[in-house]
Amino acid sequence: MNDGEYVIQARDLVKTYTVGKRRVEALRGIDVSLAPGEFAVLLGPSGAGKTTTLNLVGCLDLPTSGDLTVAGHPISGNGARPTEAALDLLRRQHIGFIFADFNLLLTLTAMENVQVPLIWRDATAPGRARQLLERVGLAHRLTHRPDELSGGEMQRVAVARALINQPDLLLADEPTANLDTRTRDEILELLAELSTEGVAVLLATHDHELADRADTVLRIEDGVIADD
Repeated sequence: MNDGEYVIQARDLVKTYTVGKRRVEALRGIDVSLAPGEFAVLLGPSGAGKTTTLNLVGCLDLPTSGDLTVAGHPISGNGARPTEAALDLLRRQHIGFIFADFNLLLTLTAMENVQVPLIWRDATAPGRARQLLERVGLAHRLTHRPDELSGGEMQRVAVARALINQPDLLLADEPTANLDTRTRDEILELLAELSTEGVAVLLATHDHELADRADTVLRIEDGVIADD
């Protein structure tokens, strides 16, 4: 990806699901752009289309229609037809994911969980994993497993894991939903700090208080992003 390009460029994205005999329009033509170092909040109630949007820009799913480019790679529109192997490589090289329920492997230590994304490269990076865990304040928890960590500590491990491949884009789906206010604020400060270092951050939430922390707020409801 060249300097100055958008990390996400989405135009008129539509996502339709078929549930039985019924068609459900999860997204109804949304536009999203996100520049390197931009911290954006995707704000909306449950069912508004937040997770669907993250799945599309994170290349976990493909749009029904619309134009989408992620990290300089065409995903849909203009004849783009990336293979699943190409999408997998794009995710591994450019995108980090953070989830509300942490998604840590219970049998692995914090260090081992952070290195999980490297399995597909047949590689390990204990030095970088240690540095990331130290950065998120877990230097004293390197060998602890998830059942020995608090909710806030597990989310910190998840943040470190999302950063192990040095992504251009960090996608966070309700990452503070299960955290107390103090820990929530600490995680938000960390995400904001990462954006100042050039990582594009897109955080989906229903919490209106988080909107004040972002450079950009995208308000979504019923699959449409509202004009402010």
